[in-house]
Amino acid sequence: MNKKRILILGSTGSIGRQSLEVLAQSEAFELAGIAAGSNAALLLAQCAAFSPRFAALSSPPEGFSPPKGLRMLLGEGALLEACEQDGIDCAIVAVVGAIGLRAVLRLLDRGIPVLLANKETLVAGGELVMRLAVERRVPLLPVDSEHSAIFQCLRGAEGNPPKTIWLTASGGPFRAWPKAQIEGATLEQALRHPNWSMGPKISIDSASMMNKALEIIEAKALFQVEPDQIEVLVHPESIVHSAVEFSDGSVLAQMGRPDMRLPIAYALSFPKRMPLPYPSLSLVEIGALHFERPDFERFPALRLAYRALEIGGVAPAALNAANEAAVELFIAGRIPFGEIARRVENALERVGRAELSLAHIELADAEARRLAMEPTGR
Repeated sequence: MNKKRILILGSTGSIGRQSLEVLAQSEAFELAGIAAGSNAALLLAQCAAFSPRFAALSSPPEGFSPPKGLRMLLGEGALLEACEQDGIDCAIVAVVGAIGLRAVLRLLDRGIPVLLANKETLVAGGELVMRLAVERRVPLLPVDSEHSAIFQCLRGAEGNPPKTIWLTASGGPFRAWPKAQIEGATLEQALRHPNWSMGPKISIDSASMMNKALEIIEAKALFQVEPDQIEVLVHPESIVHSAVEFSDGSVLAQMGRPDMRLPIAYALSFPKRMPLPYPSLSLVEIGALHFERPDFERFPALRLAYRALEIGGVAPAALNAANEAAVELFIAGRIPFGEIARRVENALERVGRAELSLAHIELADAEARRLAMEPTGR
């Protein structure tokens, strides 16, 4: 049996590490290559454990010297260079941020299926990405737990179009906090997610519910629905990963433990399901599931997602870029938590309007980051 040769972009991040765990569970896969940003030590450890044919490091530390016998791609263009290599059957794109857009476009253009865990790619350039995937007839499968759930529900619906997509959200660590307390939340508090183990940027986005805002935009691109067909449900147990309502009032939901290895495995083995040695879901132990509507006042990122879709064009790219910049400022201790959304809104409303193209996306990205660095005066 020929093994499926996998490229992982972002192998040292949370999703990348869990992807390697899943690969280790089956002899059906072979690691073709891995790429990371600056974590050279972990990248080399992964190479020692999985023996990929090549590895890429975009920001190698000073004096970095790869071990003999390991083919290394180094420097700013290493991520895209990794996408150009031969012998890749599919790629898991798990890098964080808008940096993934060019990589995804290149992979699709080469006819390489993409398993997408980088939501910013579809937020910034969803129309471009989906158009290219259709033109090249290349599969693009979501790895985000919510979009994987929606994808599975729609597969089970056998072509019946959705009436409403219900994106579930845990509510993050501040689900029950009053607005004033959220405004002054510390970095340590924002990183303390109650259900999921994620990297710092995604954890902070979960705390602000910007992750759900980005997923609203992503869902529109992936499933070709209108913004008013997408609604958010706060579901603190994180067992129902999302649901789809149909015209007859029936609702299909996908359930599972809050474990990213499950949607990763589903995408890797699609259309089959691979056996996994992880604990099963016990509804008896859970006992009850709870749902509530989100509060757009305490979590303004959700409102900003619909505003970005209303503006259209490069506005979603500006939203994403401004958030990335503002989150970096928060992590650095330069702004309070509540300032993140204000800076994003300021940039979203002030960035230039333009039709969607890769060049315009990159210009809007740069402008939004610059605007996000400016105080809002509030």
